[in-house]
Amino acid sequence: MKFLPRLTTPCHLACIATIGLIAGSLRGEDADPRKGYPRTLHDYHPFRSVDAPEDWEARRSEIRDRVLLASGLLPLPEKTPLNPEIFGAVQRDGFKVERVYFESFPGHYVTGSLFSPTGETESRGLVDGKRPGVLCPHGHWKEGRFYDVANQGGEPAVLRHIANGAERFESAARNPIIARCVQLARMGCVVFAYDMLGYADSVQFEEHRRGPREAMNSPKTGEWGFVSPRATLRLQTNFGLQTWNSLRALDFVAELENVDPDRLMVTGASGGATQTMMLGAIDDRVDAAFPAVMASTAMQGGCTCENSHYLRIGQGNIDIAAAMAPRPLGLTAADDWTIELETKGHPDLVSLYESLNVPGHYEAHFNTHFKHNYNHVSRSQVYDFTNRHFGLGMKAPVLESDFEFLGPEELGVWSDPSRKPEKYLVGDEHEREVNRTWAEASDAGMTEEAARRGWELILQRGDEDSGEVRFELEDKVQGESFLTMTGPIRREKGTDIPARFYYPENWNGTVVVWLSRSGSGGLHGGDPLEPVKEVRASLDEGAAVMGLDFPDRSDNEAVTYSGKSDVPADSWQRSPVYFYGYNHSAFVRRVHDVLDAVEMIRSHPDWDAKKIVVAGEPGTAHWTLAAKLAGGGAIDRVEADAGDFRFGELDDVWHEDFVPGAVKYGDVEMLRKLAGADET
Repeated sequence: MKFLPRLTTPCHLACIATIGLIAGSLRGEDADPRKGYPRTLHDYHPFRSVDAPEDWEARRSEIRDRVLLASGLLPLPEKTPLNPEIFGAVQRDGFKVERVYFESFPGHYVTGSLFSPTGETESRGLVDGKRPGVLCPHGHWKEGRFYDVANQGGEPAVLRHIANGAERFESAARNPIIARCVQLARMGCVVFAYDMLGYADSVQFEEHRRGPREAMNSPKTGEWGFVSPRATLRLQTNFGLQTWNSLRALDFVAELENVDPDRLMVTGASGGATQTMMLGAIDDRVDAAFPAVMASTAMQGGCTCENSHYLRIGQGNIDIAAAMAPRPLGLTAADDWTIELETKGHPDLVSLYESLNVPGHYEAHFNTHFKHNYNHVSRSQVYDFTNRHFGLGMKAPVLESDFEFLGPEELGVWSDPSRKPEKYLVGDEHEREVNRTWAEASDAGMTEEAARRGWELILQRGDEDSGEVRFELEDKVQGESFLTMTGPIRREKGTDIPARFYYPENWNGTVVVWLSRSGSGGLHGGDPLEPVKEVRASLDEGAAVMGLDFPDRSDNEAVTYSGKSDVPADSWQRSPVYFYGYNHSAFVRRVHDVLDAVEMIRSHPDWDAKKIVVAGEPGTAHWTLAAKLAGGGAIDRVEADAGDFRFGELDDVWHEDFVPGAVKYGDVEMLRKLAGADET
């Protein structure tokens, strides 16, 4: 349907809007995708492809920046000295294992076991006297490095793994985490298995994950902990700390004298695969990655260490795993949430690597006859992957040989308590201190460029913001010197924002988008034919004025890991990462609504808007400033009176104006600077 030729009187504009209404009715009622919130980790998360291979690098950069944003690591904090300690070597057949700790932040210690080849295996893997380095994050197996199947189900449980073909030897069946470290060391690699928070020797955090706690909720620096409003405003989560630990673990391995910094690999399963994917996405030093039984279009990872604010908005685990491309990437699937990988996700990765002309750099194995695992079948696949991509020269297939079981006595970093540093904090005291150190490091390293990138990612629009947007007239009333019209602003995909317009008799081409917490009711005092003085002043100057009724989106707090609303108030399942990790905040969605209105005005084929101003009542400045920043040149000017509002004063993570990361990126003051706005 074609619109009428451009006519500029209010009546003609009303006629054009009526034609738009007819066109809208022909296409039928579309559901508003934004009303379909909230999205959860259990939904379908497909891969977002690019149009051409040359577009991949920009997409990969976007994935990297979003993971860094979600980690609270955009920009990266200063990398302080690791001060590593390596001691207590235990010699075994073809390898040795040493105890390690270092500081990822001052006073926060990463612990683990360092495996190296010895004896007859020392000649393997060497290039110019250096050998590959491999990081092994362990995932959510009980006790991590100290995992022992025999402690869970006794000898019968161990023998079942051998009987069903999952394992070949009892020691590996008891602890498959250590088994892969042993074999990779025997293949000529230096391997570092490090502890996730609250596992094995990582005892500064007494639990791996925590929920909201009133005792850890304080506005004072050095007094808040994770899962609190202040931590959320600074994007401080245990996911972010775990990712920082992984980055520093990579630093540790890369700096070892006998490690080749051009042959670095990461491999882990389940939650360890999550860290593998994240590290591969954000650090180009990772030359190869093999995340097992995690990457899928289904469940994205349940723990708080696998979720963070903004992490999976516009991307899912297949996208994050794909950020390795064109570097080598290997995956496995099992009888778990990855069971459909072969048909969902895998074909996209095959196509991506083929388009980049490196099809041999990607592989996937579908071991779906086994439950969730990193068993010998899967480990053999990673051994062949490592052998091939790092040129180890071993005959394929590479199979494990047996080893003497290693328990806490051989692996424990704190087996001798005297080894602990003098100022070794634990529990809530340590958690507060980590957040203090992190906040100070973030403030010290923040730049205007980094703040701009942070806000751009926070405000970024998505797939739901594509398609044509139009105003569809529902009613019009003639006033004394203006016409008022009401109807929805509707996008092709279904965005539906009720709006009211005032058009003066002599429109000068300027449109003022007037924002109010009472919606379009803020344009008048109760009688639509009696606009408030600010609106009247704009009309008298010849400007049209529009107000918006923002849709109610108040169900954020109900989102939990389990999808249930009756979990205890202090449960880790109550962490806001389960909402903000997959959904835009109410504030950001409101900004997107404003931009929809602006786009409609700009793109209307029969309206000749020459200037768009976004203004509003006191207390809406942060909306207008964010819209100006996110809208680029679409908005000509904003009039913003911030008043007393500051994001940093909000103490409820479900407040309609709450924005994770707003304080980290400079609050309202930085928004104003980035938007180039002057307060009026």
